[in-house]
Amino acid sequence: MLYGFLLCLYFLNCILLVLLVLLQKTKSSLGFGALGGGAQMLFGGGGGQDLFQKVTWILGACFMIGSLGLALMKSRQSREFRYIKTETAQAASRDTQHNNA
Repeated sequence: MLYGFLLCLYFLNCILLVLLVLLQKTKSSLGFGALGGGAQMLFGGGGGQDLFQKVTWILGACFMIGSLGLALMKSRQSREFRYIKTETAQAASRDTQHNNA
């Protein structure tokens, strides 16, 4: 349950990060950055770019920490299930050996 919730937050973070990067104005003004320049006027002449950069850094850090955390959670889950499957398979093989004898 916790893993699913964190995964949803991670996907939302990824989408926001992509949109924010596409909206930033680049030096060459190619791509969606030209469209994002109008949105930056809302924050003032030069203040919007600084705000977008700070939010991008924060979302990027959350992206890296989230990917590491989700990977650790999933590896721990798979390790637990692997042992359960192994024990179940061993029990099933014991049952078939007892039935054959």
